[in-house]
Amino acid sequence: MAETNWYVAHTYSGYENKVKANIEKTIENRHLEDQILEVRVPMQDVVEVKNGTQKQVSKKLFPGYVLINMVMNDDTWYVVRNTRGVTGFVGPGSKPVPLTEEEMGPLGIQEAAFEIDYAEGDSVVVTGGAWKDTTGVIQSINKQKQVVTINVELFGRETPVEISFAEVKKM
Repeated sequence: MAETNWYVAHTYSGYENKVKANIEKTIENRHLEDQILEVRVPMQDVVEVKNGTQKQVSKKLFPGYVLINMVMNDDTWYVVRNTRGVTGFVGPGSKPVPLTEEEMGPLGIQEAAFEIDYAEGDSVVVTGGAWKDTTGVIQSINKQKQVVTINVELFGRETPVEISFAEVKKM
């Protein structure tokens, strides 16, 4: 798999969550889950005082911007660039520039280091979620998304299902 990096897309101010939803829908429709891994609108919790009362609210850290973890190629560039509400990528001209490790540090985005004790072909039992107590065989492991794909029996046929690392246990 090609290298993934975090890129910044510029959006119309106030449309960040709509752009995030639209990109995620396009990822699902075009089956780009292995190329565009994550879309984020960075938020921060702040305390507002209005009429003498304090209230904790979430505000956008960077209004007008969306962070995208993806493999940069013609398809992914086209999908993001042509999403309604996106005005372009951050970078010179039409060439997106990935964020560096130093730039990502203050954003709280770190690559999670997961140690897993199972491999493809192992039998596992699901310990939480909608598929709790279901058993299956691991078909694939995606460490970046922190999920395993297992086959479960649904309506008499094998169906692949993505389950979080935290919700599976080796049998």
